[in-house]
Amino acid sequence: MRPIRNSLWFDGNAHEAATFYCSVFPDAAITDVQRYTEAGPGEPGTVVTVAWRIGSIGFVGINGGPMYTFTPAISFVAECEDQAEVDRLWDALLADGGRPSMCGWLEDRFGVSWQVIPHELYRLIQHPDAAAAMLRMVKIDLAELRSAAGAD
Repeated sequence: MRPIRNSLWFDGNAHEAATFYCSVFPDAAITDVQRYTEAGPGEPGTVVTVAWRIGSIGFVGINGGPMYTFTPAISFVAECEDQAEVDRLWDALLADGGRPSMCGWLEDRFGVSWQVIPHELYRLIQHPDAAAAMLRMVKIDLAELRSAAGAD
């Protein structure tokens, strides 16, 4: 079996989204672009699908139209090495119209939900005070979590 890829439905801006994600994440690249032909149904030459990868994770975006939109029911977890990486990805994914949520979640300008978290989060929130601190956060603050867990 070939690797499973994530498929995302866009309303005409799949190539723009793929280009954006490849600019935000290291080791990312667009791997294929398919365009409509004279056979349609879209305007010949416009992008119908775009494939990209972030590290070893594959994605395909389809310009399917306005029928479906993203919800936070599906999100991507960006597990970061340190606070600097959390800050960089948080700021980049919020650029140009993204919206922050709670507990490290955000919605980027395309409507895709992300969890931008430090890899230590799961261990730290085993401590009740750190878990309570996380629930008050928008962007995750690793130093505050460590302090709440007594793990400075």
